[in-house]
Amino acid sequence: MSKFRSLSLTSRIMIGMSLGILVGLIFQALLAGKDDFLIPLGIFSLSINDIFVNGIFNVGGQIFIASLKMLVVPLVFVSLVCGTCSLSDPKKLGRLGGKSISLYLLTTALAITVAIFLALIFNPGEGINLPSETTFSATQAPTLAQVIIGMFPTNPIDAMSKGNMLQVIVFALLFGVAMALSGEPGKRVAALFEDLNTVILKLVTLLMNIAPYGVFFLMAKLFTTIDLKLIKSLALYFGIVVMALLIHGLINYSIILKLLTGLSPVTFLKKMKNTCLFAFSTSSSSATMPVTLETANKKLGVHNSVASFTVPLGATINMDGTAIMQGVATVFIAQVFSVDLALSDYLMVILTATLASVGTAGVPGVGLIMLAMVLNQVGLPVEGIAIIIGVDRLLDMTRTAVNVTGDCMVTCVVAKTEGQLDETIFNDPNAAKDLENLKG
Repeated sequence: MSKFRSLSLTSRIMIGMSLGILVGLIFQALLAGKDDFLIPLGIFSLSINDIFVNGIFNVGGQIFIASLKMLVVPLVFVSLVCGTCSLSDPKKLGRLGGKSISLYLLTTALAITVAIFLALIFNPGEGINLPSETTFSATQAPTLAQVIIGMFPTNPIDAMSKGNMLQVIVFALLFGVAMALSGEPGKRVAALFEDLNTVILKLVTLLMNIAPYGVFFLMAKLFTTIDLKLIKSLALYFGIVVMALLIHGLINYSIILKLLTGLSPVTFLKKMKNTCLFAFSTSSSSATMPVTLETANKKLGVHNSVASFTVPLGATINMDGTAIMQGVATVFIAQVFSVDLALSDYLMVILTATLASVGTAGVPGVGLIMLAMVLNQVGLPVEGIAIIIGVDRLLDMTRTAVNVTGDCMVTCVVAKTEGQLDETIFNDPNAAKDLENLKG
């Protein structure tokens, strides 16, 4: 145990992930199509499902997720208030918003274009027959007008309790601006928020110690319950989505970062390791947000006035990974149903998915809702979504890792253009090494 604790956080997370996958596959082999597997222990029997899968693995994984989500609202609110009240130029806030949203929409459009291009080359839907009983019921997505109105909270406390991040962001921005304009009273409150921010970031650091164990539980439960046969039958679809995600996350982001900032993509990607591992294991940009903010501030050298705005905004509206799934899934479903889509249809898919990345922000099941919107737009049956639901959980983990990488890439670009990026920290391989070498 002491040797394990002496390893870096990244190494411990990788070990936890690998062991979780191994244990999950062993349990799945024991179940082998059965509802449960009982291990006799004298007069008692040990149930794998009750004791391990739905017990230890489920409880341990959910505690890990809950501990991260617990920090999201206070971290975003306090950090964003601190960043906003420190802005000496009120116009800067408008520039930050314009640059951030434009870059997020640009990368989303690029992501879905790459996905459609790869899907058209490899034709993943050929030869797959849709089961006649397959159905999918899509939740109706809100209109753009509803989203804009819904950004402004009638009750900020209610918005915080429900985790409505767009409303929390808007209230934090207004509160921070009011503090900046309040003179001495504003400065006194700002000092309190700076202290709160320090304490919350320390709590993030402490909670990162349980990450290897949380990742183990999440992986063990997932690989015990996931249908491996379904992955095999949809292997080409699965492979194309993963290929598109890797191309976008490793190549497209690197090119954009290099062209717009001149920073080293290799250095950037190396410093994203921990964040991507967290995102992969949690499948949630929001749950990963505390780690993403720590990485942007302490490893990438982005000033809090920028990171506290762009990272929460990205976790809310940046849907590059989901857009890639939509692009491949649209081509896949069209081929399954033998529907020929014209060039205009594919352009409509790109436009709809890009705008929907903002329009469906904060809605539960956002990926499937967005895909239903896209399919309806080009006249494809929404029922086709049911084919890919089975493998979507595993793909969602990779999509989230790509999303948080995009959040940090855009954050670096915006910070560089605003003169709020410390390149000494960015280029220092040992920056925030304490985050890598936490001792439990």
